[in-house]
Amino acid sequence: MEGSGDLAGPDLARAVLDAALARRREAARKPRRRTGGGGEKRLRGYSGPGPDPRDPQLFGAVLDRLMKARGWEKPKAEATVFGSWEKVVGPDIAAHSRPIKLDSGVLTVEAESTAWATQLRLLAATLLKKIAAEVGHNVVKRLNIHGPAAPSWSRGPRRVQGRGPRDTYG
Repeated sequence: MEGSGDLAGPDLARAVLDAALARRREAARKPRRRTGGGGEKRLRGYSGPGPDPRDPQLFGAVLDRLMKARGWEKPKAEATVFGSWEKVVGPDIAAHSRPIKLDSGVLTVEAESTAWATQLRLLAATLLKKIAAEVGHNVVKRLNIHGPAAPSWSRGPRRVQGRGPRDTYG
């Protein structure tokens, strides 16, 4: 295509097509090495009696390899704390508490009453051991346990400006 500057229209199209066909014929003459997706040599034939990468794999094993390869172990462990709360801490505790957020290794747990919040604070070391056994170490380093959120009267359509009624909540 050295002299393609003087070609135009159909002649230029014919020259480009001829050059592409020549490149394709040249590539077809060279022996190609077939590889799999990972760059390793593709195995041919039957797999034989021993383990082989061509054998069907368990879906869980494939997912575990994918999680490790992409670096998703920590987000998976964090999601397990929320998704399997009952399995992680047990059905009795899970019935009276729920995880709220996990930030920098600190898990915030909300109890259904102040009595349960006190009980969970006493069980904090045991809960941390259970969580570590289920999802791995250093995912949850500390627990922040609090009781139910108190109602707020600071906003709403019937908000009274000023200090509010002092005879009830003084």
